[in-house]
Amino acid sequence: MASRLARSKVMSLTEAAASRVKEIMASAETAPAGLRVGVRNGGCAGMSYTMEFAARIEPLDEVIEDKGVKVLIDPKAVLFLLGAVMDFRSDRLGSSFTFTNPNETSACGCGESVAITPADPAGLEASV
Repeated sequence: MASRLARSKVMSLTEAAASRVKEIMASAETAPAGLRVGVRNGGCAGMSYTMEFAARIEPLDEVIEDKGVKVLIDPKAVLFLLGAVMDFRSDRLGSSFTFTNPNETSACGCGESVAITPADPAGLEASV
């Protein structure tokens, strides 16, 4: 039986983000198992988003597929990322992946860290 979270996507990607991730993955020496997305403690606001290519899927990873990209989320990060949308933006000054996250409560001025309150697990059960 699928988990409650697997039925409702933890997070999603915009077309721009999916396109850029696929482009980067295609140029990797070894094909990654997926893109690992998470959060870690640090920065002036308390947390920051992490992204890396994963060599393998860990047994407890929450695995989602969106727009042809396999995203792996550490179980400790699921409640922090619930409802988040990853985008890729590019302008004259640079390009970067960005997150729109309903669980963010504030962000620092430098744009490198955020404060995130985990989603309420009771609300997950009510929405299914």
